[in-house]
Amino acid sequence: MDTDVIIVGAGLSGLVAAREIHRAGLRAVVIDQEGPQDLGGQAWWSFGGLFLVDSPEQRRLGVRDSFDLAWQDWRGSAAWDRLDGDHPEDEWAERWGRAYVEFAAGEKREWIREAGIELTPVVGWAERGDLTASGHGNSVPRFHVPWGTGTGVIGPFTSAAQAAEAEGRTRLLHRHRCDGILVEDGKAVGVRGSVLAPDSNARGAVSSREVVGDFELRAGAVIVASGGIGGDHELVRKFWPERLGTPPRAMVTGVPAYVDGRMIGIAQQAGARLVNRDRMWHYTEGVRNWNPVWPGHAIRILPGRRRSGSTHWGGACRLPAFRATTRSRPCACCAPGRTSPSTTIRGSS
Repeated sequence: MDTDVIIVGAGLSGLVAAREIHRAGLRAVVIDQEGPQDLGGQAWWSFGGLFLVDSPEQRRLGVRDSFDLAWQDWRGSAAWDRLDGDHPEDEWAERWGRAYVEFAAGEKREWIREAGIELTPVVGWAERGDLTASGHGNSVPRFHVPWGTGTGVIGPFTSAAQAAEAEGRTRLLHRHRCDGILVEDGKAVGVRGSVLAPDSNARGAVSSREVVGDFELRAGAVIVASGGIGGDHELVRKFWPERLGTPPRAMVTGVPAYVDGRMIGIAQQAGARLVNRDRMWHYTEGVRNWNPVWPGHAIRILPGRRRSGSTHWGGACRLPAFRATTRSRPCACCAPGRTSPSTTIRGSS
């Protein structure tokens, strides 16, 4: 074997996995199709809000929260309806969801502090939903904002990976694109792929796909942490939920082009079971970035609270009334329930 564990993807999930593997005394190889300037992936661009339950920051602001309330909110947002039969699609989503809310209500705060993430006193109210305790969304503020926003979240893990690389127990193989997972006797035993030409592109910008070599690595385990499909609008349209009708003709994009969903199909070819591909979380409140980094670069609009508001025709807004503000980075929200490809809809057909 070349290493104990191979991780495909050097974003937040991949680097968190690498840190845990290193802490367990094992060796890891992390491969990614992008260069070292993109270490950390799309999390670097995010607002970095962290989902915590009944935290000191919440209590300081007078927010009453609990595991039971958070789990109720999570289920209300997820609206799992595929739990019947053998191995239903929502089976592991429900199990993972409960485990994560337990983590957020328990050891998560100490875990992120130990990792090096520092929180501001700010607790935002992302994904307010319908503002009830039993419906969609967070019924109380849980969006804990770290110092440095997304960079403050990913920074400690990039530093940990680089330190582990210096120790010789972790290898970071940039510009190594996985093209297939090696399977023997029903087990993933490694990966194969292409070595891409070095590129000095700016972080988040489109990089070259020129192939200059190939590689094969073997390990005792393979972790796929490659992100979603938000950078590929054709994949978004292919798996567009039927309940939402015809996909939009034009969309803007909250993630770099490398969030292309390639590894999802590659994992399926290797025997992985894919579930809920039609479940996506899109935002309608997006605008084009005046100074785009990647194609169709979008900025999500976040609402800011104010005491009163008026509609475009001059009447009073019904509660909740919020003023719209903008920020310079796309959103990575702490929404409960389903994850999304982070594509923002600009128009409909």
